[in-house]
Amino acid sequence: MNQSQNFPINAGTVVTEPAAVQTAAENTPIVDPPGIADATSALISNMTNGDFSGVAAYATTHLAPAVLSAGIGLFVIFLGYLVAKYLMRIVSQPVCRRVDETLGKFVGKMVFYLTMFGVVGAVLSKLGAPLGGLAAMLAAAGFAIGLAFQGTLSNFAAGVLMLVFRPFKVGDVVTAASVTGKVNEIDLFTTTLDTPDNRRIIVPNSSIAGGTIENMTHHAHRRVEVCVGVDYTADLQTTREALQRAIDNLASYTIPGEGRGGAVILAGLGDSAVEWKVRLWVSAKDYWPVNEMLIGEVKTQLDSAGVSIPFPQMDVHVKTGTDAILTASQSSRVRPARRAADRLAS
Repeated sequence: MNQSQNFPINAGTVVTEPAAVQTAAENTPIVDPPGIADATSALISNMTNGDFSGVAAYATTHLAPAVLSAGIGLFVIFLGYLVAKYLMRIVSQPVCRRVDETLGKFVGKMVFYLTMFGVVGAVLSKLGAPLGGLAAMLAAAGFAIGLAFQGTLSNFAAGVLMLVFRPFKVGDVVTAASVTGKVNEIDLFTTTLDTPDNRRIIVPNSSIAGGTIENMTHHAHRRVEVCVGVDYTADLQTTREALQRAIDNLASYTIPGEGRGGAVILAGLGDSAVEWKVRLWVSAKDYWPVNEMLIGEVKTQLDSAGVSIPFPQMDVHVKTGTDAILTASQSSRVRPARRAADRLAS
């Protein structure tokens, strides 16, 4: 009789398996379940052969978890989008209010794109996407795209330079790339301008950075200048006093101080008129209204003083008598008669 049958096994007694069984269990390889790609390939192969028995198992084992993971990933990306928009607003508002609106918008967009890039990368990594191979593919694609889009990259470089050196900011009235308008937005690739007749024009940044930029609202004061020509018979002192009255009538708009105020300048002697310049320093925001008012005041004061503004004139001298006949004979040419041989040939 076996002794193990006579003595009961206590609760603390450890029953060990034979060494051969343990060795076999340790040497047995652990087989990972097939991935969704392999399972999909096997299912398609079976369905091609007419075997549809594995569809239900594939749907419950592979398809449902994959769809659930994708749904969760999209939901996380949506939450990341909301968080990125919130962070963009939180970061850009103080910069726009305390530093500059252009720089604030740029910083806000950079925060938004960096946040979205991090969220999408984390979701793809969690779902098992091969980010290493994807990064290599993106690098190769970026090189090819960089060669194909050299103009776009030049716009990007010009946009970064304009955002760093800031030759103008949002709200300025500028003339750039032969376009005059108010700056609405400075992006990394383009700059949006609104013209005075309410047209929206989008200009590439490389065209702006490579040309002359005129910022008409950079300074607080601007000088209005009206050029006018008066008749040569008009008295110089009378004309100067009339033009000075035009400046005095707009004294409420004039900026006083050294190098400011108004001035009447005798500019030159033209072909048909004596040329004057009327200058007036005003606030930049009042430039166009004051320019129109000054033109009207100049015309009114000159009319009141009896000083006329002549039309362009041209003196025509007509020669008569012997000079006219001599000139006509010298200018006219008589075609010589053709030779007889030419007449016969014709």
